[in-house]
Amino acid sequence: MAGPRLLLAVDGGNSKTDVAVVAADGEVVATARTGPFEPQSAGVAAAVDVVAQAADRCGVPAPAFEHVSACLAGADFPVEEEALAAEFAARGFGDVVVRNDTFALLRAGTSAPWGVAVVCGAGINAIGVSPTGQVARFPSLGRLSGDWGGGQGVAEEALWHAVRAEDGRGAPTALVELVTTHFGTATVEELVLDLHFGRVDEGRLHELAPGVLAVAAAGDALARELAGRQAEEVTVMAEVCLRRLGLLETPVEVVLGGGMLTAGDPLLTSLLESAFAARAAQAKLVVPDLPPVAGAALLGLDHLGAPEAALARLRARFEPPVRR
Repeated sequence: MAGPRLLLAVDGGNSKTDVAVVAADGEVVATARTGPFEPQSAGVAAAVDVVAQAADRCGVPAPAFEHVSACLAGADFPVEEEALAAEFAARGFGDVVVRNDTFALLRAGTSAPWGVAVVCGAGINAIGVSPTGQVARFPSLGRLSGDWGGGQGVAEEALWHAVRAEDGRGAPTALVELVTTHFGTATVEELVLDLHFGRVDEGRLHELAPGVLAVAAAGDALARELAGRQAEEVTVMAEVCLRRLGLLETPVEVVLGGGMLTAGDPLLTSLLESAFAARAAQAKLVVPDLPPVAGAALLGLDHLGAPEAALARLRARFEPPVRR
């Protein structure tokens, strides 16, 4: 007797990889988490090894999957999606659809398989999908591709202002104290030298982002300018996706993801609401309750033509408990 139809949902991110084995009726059979998915630095084979390890932890061998819905960091261009899909297929995973991980965020937050998602974590990215399946997206290569913001971008700008305030080239700002207090240095210049000589990892700068928003809320003009610019960048990316898809005048869900947008900072939230009201008034801002791996699973169920009852069962499995 044949077993149940199973799909493997994958959310492969830069910090961790989550997988879920899901039956076609929406029942979650097993879940697992492994390390980061990093095809650019570790290579495609090593990255897919991470997914295979997670699937093994679920106790389900690859040939058992009717479909694999893989939403992956590093799948930014068709050539990367093709290389990753080929590696999955070579290992017997069968029918595989590889997408960028922003698609998982989008599906985790929308009530239907279409809408817009903006992720603002260490960096920033956005995608849009129309009701007909048309996609709008960006290269998302940082400043090289015209992006600005995310925790790293905001922190780098904050450090720039703090350096200039300290040495006299710029206006006074509370960002100086934020930088020195957070990193435990006597001066901002000391931190700059620590970064230059590798004593402090430059990737840690994003840790400053929540503090920048707090300083902005306290009234610091330069920090508030950075908060406003971040809200503008999030809004314009969503607006461009909506315009490209012909949805600017249509009621549509815009999903907000990534640490900067899900933290619920009151100032940034207020700035975003004002910016969207002015630029994309039909947008409904949504912060998803479901994790991205649930979005990957919903995409997989969509692919299998699962009924709404299956989608509801899956959502119920991942939704956080109601607090009383």
